Order: sequence, then structure tokens, then C-alpha cells
Amino acid sequence: SYFLSLFPFITWIYRYNLVWFSNDIIAGLTVAAVVIPQGMAYAGLAKLAPQFGLYSSFVGVIIYWFFATSKDITIGPVAVMSILTGTIVDDIHKLYPEYDYHVIASALAVVVGCAVCALGMFRLGFVVNFIPLPALAAFTTGSALNIIVGQVPVLMGNNKSFDTRQSPFLVFINFWKNIRFCNYNAILGLSALVLLYSIRLFCTYAIRRYPRREKLFFFLNTLRTVFIILIYLFISWLINRHDPTHPHTAILGTIPQGFQNMAVPTIDRTMLSELVTYLPSAIIVLVIEHIAIAKAFGRINNYAIDPNQELIAIGVTNVLGSFFGAYPATGSFSRTAIKSKAGVRTPLAGVITGIVIVLAIYVLTPVFFWISQASLAAVIIHAIGDLIIGPKTLKQFWRVNPLEFLIFWIGILVTVFSNIENGIYVCILTSLLLLLYRFGNAEGKFLGQIQFVSEREKRNVYISMNHSDGTNPMIDPVEMNDGIFIYRIYEDFLYPNAANYMEKLVEEVF
Repeated sequence: SYFLSLFPFITWIYRYNLVWFSNDIIAGLTVAAVVIPQGMAYAGLAKLAPQFGLYSSFVGVIIYWFFATSKDITIGPVAVMSILTGTIVDDIHKLYPEYDYHVIASALAVVVGCAVCALGMFRLGFVVNFIPLPALAAFTTGSALNIIVGQVPVLMGNNKSFDTRQSPFLVFINFWKNIRFCNYNAILGLSALVLLYSIRLFCTYAIRRYPRREKLFFFLNTLRTVFIILIYLFISWLINRHDPTHPHTAILGTIPQGFQNMAVPTIDRTMLSELVTYLPSAIIVLVIEHIAIAKAFGRINNYAIDPNQELIAIGVTNVLGSFFGAYPATGSFSRTAIKSKAGVRTPLAGVITGIVIVLAIYVLTPVFFWISQASLAAVIIHAIGDLIIGPKTLKQFWRVNPLEFLIFWIGILVTVFSNIENGIYVCILTSLLLLLYRFGNAEGKFLGQIQFVSEREKRNVYISMNHSDGTNPMIDPVEMNDGIFIYRIYEDFLYPNAANYMEKLVEEVF
């Protein structure tokens, strides 16, 4: 039973059939078309060369299916984890220049993978439930703003005159101070961004207008990133083909063929001591993003996932991925949504995606040389924009609990004026403080007695004396006899709330 829980594919692989295979091929090819440009773009956020995004994309889909309990989720480079990885490797590289960026990133994948795998082995997946939705929304929205502000200078061709690794607030100010240094890349970047949103709006309208052609417009919408990359790759080639060594617009440049960075990760005492300080934030991002996505699509498609097994899956994937040169990867919301909509039937679709990525690594790297960096920035901004929480959700936060609404804005402000790592810690800390506050100030109610009469019985019922529980205000409960009172507590009677309960009891009784 334990062995089967570690390798869930054993429970369904013997029932695999051609119908499932055809659906998995379609889903796998669709995800591959999206993950290749996204992977190369997100690698830049991690301060790594584009090929490392391809390595992470390949390992994520080729290993995860062995351990997966979710048929929909796709493991690979994601924006938030990439920007956090970039911050970590940049900080460590400044202290120890002898460590290359990709060496630090691979070591981070091993350390965080082992930690997450241990959480799954010890069945600690429930800890995710202690983080409320507003805190999650705050760090995803704050991270999205951080990434977008950091990519605007690249989009406009103005990323050389100042440091884009500063806080988003400073990057935004410095961009406007140095806006005169923008160049022809801005034309490519802005037009690519406009086209991406135009295609999406058109396809969304067309699906409503022509429901019989929903599949056609779905795939057109899904592949819009590929179309834009190809169009601007061709434009970039036309502009720079005569002098590729001194291009007129920023291009991706040479990408080595194959897995050139396969090696045993370098983890010595110095490296480990530095990585441990960043481990909490990396684990939080890796775990929360993956589990939240897996649970959401499990509910949508009517199946249950095992959070602990999912932790083992992403842990093993990251540990093994580091030997291929991959950096930390987790579940991607956008690619998971595409995979689900494409009709995936089993996690084996990841193998199809992996095969296509391998072909790209070995065959298409000469073509990738001409990809416009401004168009990649447009792809990142377009993909990240959906992570920003809208007014409707904010209104719900306020109506449910104003304190949680406050947590959201605290997390946003810290992320924007500081960095993602501090934003994560503040969101978690304020959430825990709110949890303790609620538990320590748990409410209790004094109950009065009314007589309930029906055809079958007559009995006494006890309701709140002040009707704060929503009972009919026209019914007046009777107080108990002298010396007797009934007090209902709504939380466990423990030391954080014992004093609060006793104060209310003493105040009422004496």
C-alpha cells in the first residue's frame, strides 16, 4: 500500500488505452508549444541563460508523472519561483563570485527539493492550510508587480543604465529617470504585447460568438505566445542578419545544443550555509503554488489529490533535475489550465511534452539565436498579468474580514517597497498573528432557555441571550435559575484564550 502511494501511476497504467493516448498527445503537444518560449523567458528572471529554462521544463514533465496524483498539473519554470531564484543566486554570487549562477541555482534545487520531499514523507502537507487566501493573493500579486516592473526596461530596451534587481519602487523611478535611453526594442516589445492581448480578446469574443468552433479558437488562443515569438523572431532575423555580432536590437544569442550542463550539483559547507538562510521562502513558494494549483484543478475535474504525495513528487523532481542543470521548478497555473482544457487524461502527457522539449534542445537552438529579448519580455508581462488580483476579489476579502483585507495590502506594500522574500515572510507572519488573535479572542455566548413544542415532543432548547447567533429576535429566552448559567465556548479551552473566557465569565457573573 505504501509502495503504491509512492508510485500512483501503477494504479492506472495497466488500463491505459488508445483513447487516453490520443488525448494525452494533444495535451502534451499543446503544453510543449507553450512551455518552450515560457521556459526560456523565465530563465532570464532567474538570472540564468535560456537553456536552463529548457532543462527545467524537460525534467519537470519527464519525472513528475511517476509520482503524480494530479493528471492536470505541469511542473516547470514559473515566474514567482524564477524571480526568487534570481534574487538568491545574485545575493550568493556577490558574496562568493567563484560560484557560477547556474551552480548556485542547481544547488538550491537540491536543497529545497530534499526539504520539500521530507515534508511529504513526514505527512506535513497540512501546514499549507494555515495560510489564508489573502496572504497567498498578496504574495502572488506583489510578485507579479515586481516581475512586470523589472521587465518593462527590457521591453523598452532600457535595461543597461540601472539595476533592475532593486525594489520595484526604485526600478520604476529609475526607469522614468532613464527613459531617454529607450531604443528600437521598444517598438518590438510594445507591439508584441499589444498583439498578445489582441489575440486573446479576439479569441475570447469568438468563442462566445461561435460556440461550435470553440476548440479552434481555444488552440489559437493557447498558441498565441508561439505565434508572437515566431513572428518577432523573423523580424529580428531580418533586422540583424547582416551583422549578428553587433545586433541592432537585443537578441537571445547563442544557446548550446544538448544538455551541456549535466553534472553532480556542487554543495559544499559554504554553499549549504548560505542556501539555508533562503530555504524558508523557497519552500513556501514551491509548496504553496503547487498544492494550491493541484487542489484547484482536482476540484474542477472531480478528483482528489494527495498533498503529501505531491510534495514528494516536486521534491524528487527538483533533486533529480539538478543533475541536468535545472533550477527549482513547481506547478504552473497557466500551463496546467491549458493542459486541462486540452483534454488531458493522465500524467503521461508529460512524456510527450518532454520529447518535444528534447527535440527543441538538440535541433532548434540555432533558430533560438534570433529571438527578440523585447518579445520575450512581452511574453513574461502578458503571462504574469493574470496573477494580479482584481477589484472583485478584493471586495470579497473586505466583506469576509477587513483584517484579511489589511493583510493583503501589507503584503503588497512590503513586496513593492522591499522584495519578494520579505513580502513572503510578512504575509506568513501577519497571517499567523491573525490566527492567534482570533483564537485568543474567541467568542463565547451565555445561553437562555426556551421551550420547543412539536407534535412528537416537548423539550427545552438553549439559545443566545442576545440573539447574536442569528436566532429569531421575537423569541425571548428565559434566564436560568439563580446560581446556574450556561456559557457556550466556540473554541478549545486552551491557554491562549483561557484568560479571555474567564474575564467574560467573571464580568457577567459577578
